[in-house]
Amino acid sequence: MDHETEHKRGAVCGCGCGATPERVDRARRRLIAGATAAGAAAAVGGPSAAATPEARALYADPEEPGLPQMDMEIVPGRTALVVVDPQVDFLDENGVAWGVVGESVSEQGVVDNLEKLFVAAKSAGMPVVVSPHYYYPQDHRWQFEGTLERVMHGIHMFDRKDPLDLEGFEGSGADWMPQYKKYIEDGETIVCSPHKVYGPEQNDLVLQLRKIGMDKVILAGMSANLCVESHMRELLETGFEVAVIRDATAGAKVPEGDGYLAALINFRMIANAVWWTDDAVKRIGSAV
Repeated sequence: MDHETEHKRGAVCGCGCGATPERVDRARRRLIAGATAAGAAAAVGGPSAAATPEARALYADPEEPGLPQMDMEIVPGRTALVVVDPQVDFLDENGVAWGVVGESVSEQGVVDNLEKLFVAAKSAGMPVVVSPHYYYPQDHRWQFEGTLERVMHGIHMFDRKDPLDLEGFEGSGADWMPQYKKYIEDGETIVCSPHKVYGPEQNDLVLQLRKIGMDKVILAGMSANLCVESHMRELLETGFEVAVIRDATAGAKVPEGDGYLAALINFRMIANAVWWTDDAVKRIGSAV
């Protein structure tokens, strides 16, 4: 039995990755087993539940910040909404990553908050750019991987049959969340070529933004300490201002740590601004 077939059957193969949906979910369950009653209650509910008061308290900003409080001005004609990986495998209860990201997605109300951002940007005539994540068969022949790359490949996250063949794509884990399709497929949204690891260095996101005159980005999507943080860092390094939407992203919770918290610390230290969704929506509307 070959490596790919073993993974599709959920087996632990000889490659040593040990990644199956069941094993990933068990690891996540071990972590949350010791959560407080309030934390456990906050995790109840579907992916579209509103951000919980418990999560807002748990991840609240410090009462006395030790760093400068920065901000970013939205300038029409220079500001775009960039959404990373608004796909089923991350955001739907049936997605292959739900076992590790679902608690955080539900806590932050990410599914609804991303839709609020889509609506606000479209209403304001703000450019919307999507940076998706796809894996094709050749990507499963890579000879080395990082930790989370191995997990994603092992559970066949974002898998597509071919770069050009869309057979089996509709409704798959690589597809857009259904409620976002009317915004993404409206003929106006820019869909970039796929990024392959975490950041946009290997896709055309920066080129697309530069070609339409953007130098400011409102950044949201999945997942917080991986693709979103990597996009933030690359955009900053290439001369963009970046405001990250803190409750329109989420991260994995595993025994190794809370990915959302890790990202939030870096957002505070690195981004030009860190906003809540409702604040971002008001700012977008006011900037028209």
